Amino acid sequence: MTDSAQPVDTPPVDTLIVVDVQSAFVTGAGAVPAAERLLDRTADLIARARRAGALVVHLQNDGPPGSEDEPHTPGWELHHRVEPGPLELVIRKPEDDGFLETPLGDALTGAGARAVAVCGVMSEMCVQATARTALARGYRVVVPYDAHATQDVPAVPGVAEGVPAATASRVAAYALGSDAEVTVPAAAVTFTAPGKP
Repeated sequence: MTDSAQPVDTPPVDTLIVVDVQSAFVTGAGAVPAAERLLDRTADLIARARRAGALVVHLQNDGPPGSEDEPHTPGWELHHRVEPGPLELVIRKPEDDGFLETPLGDALTGAGARAVAVCGVMSEMCVQATARTALARGYRVVVPYDAHATQDVPAVPGVAEGVPAATASRVAAYALGSDAEVTVPAAAVTFTAPGKP
């Protein structure tokens, strides 16, 4: 997929949802294969969203005891610096879907959000689940193809070959269907403040 195949004009979004960009998934031995690129793209998206006055929501997964993202362990910590305020929130979540059992829906409604960009990890789990619920709730959803990532899917001997992480990410995004915008690079995503046209 190349940037030249992207739409020239992508309408701005008013909300950035950064899914589970936590130390366990983007640093060290457990990092996704595309961690460096992911961190570059997500940092840029966050910086540009802040400058535009968009809502920035950092989702933080609470893993079970003993997991790499168990709350209050080093792997659970968010990688990107947060600037807390009315337009930048951290929302902890117990499930893949960032809307499930969290105040995310209320936060978006309260801000007057209409269009969201979703980035982070893992593509086929928390990113897809959160994007799918956003679509179901009527939001315009952009999933920049170079701003979400996952792990390689291991082979199952005698059943299936392994799937490279990049392929798994692409399939996860396309599985959202034609209502989600999944062929937009992070650099083409623009932002506006919630409530503005």
